[in-house]
Order: sequence, then structure tokens, then C-alpha cells
Amino acid sequence: ADPYSSWQKGQIEYTNKLIRQYYPKTEQKNECNTKNIKEIQRKINRRPRKNLGFETPINIFD
Repeated sequence: ADPYSSWQKGQIEYTNKLIRQYYPKTEQKNECNTKNIKEIQRKINRRPRKNLGFETPINIFD
């Protein structure tokens, strides 16, 4: 994929969209710490995904 070509990186853009639901751009960068990142990671990995047959990544890869 080429730099600045978001249409070539659909999964990355989708993941960024999910992260923004939990951590909007308006949040202060210093509020982003390991604990918050782990919590966001846990929430995203527990969301059902269509491409996984509506299973969660945590269920598929555990």
C-alpha cells in the first residue's frame, strides 16, 4: 500500500475507526496510558466481526 492511500488499507482504517470510538481525537494524549490501551484492546477483541462469522477475535484466537 502507498503512503496516504487509506483506500488501500481498509482493515487498518476500520481498526482506527474502532479505536476512535473509545479514544476520540479530542482526548488529551497524556490521558492515553497502558491501562487505557489494554482496555480498548480488550473491548475491540470482544466485538463480533462479520468476516469471522460474527465470532469475536478473542474466541477465534484463544
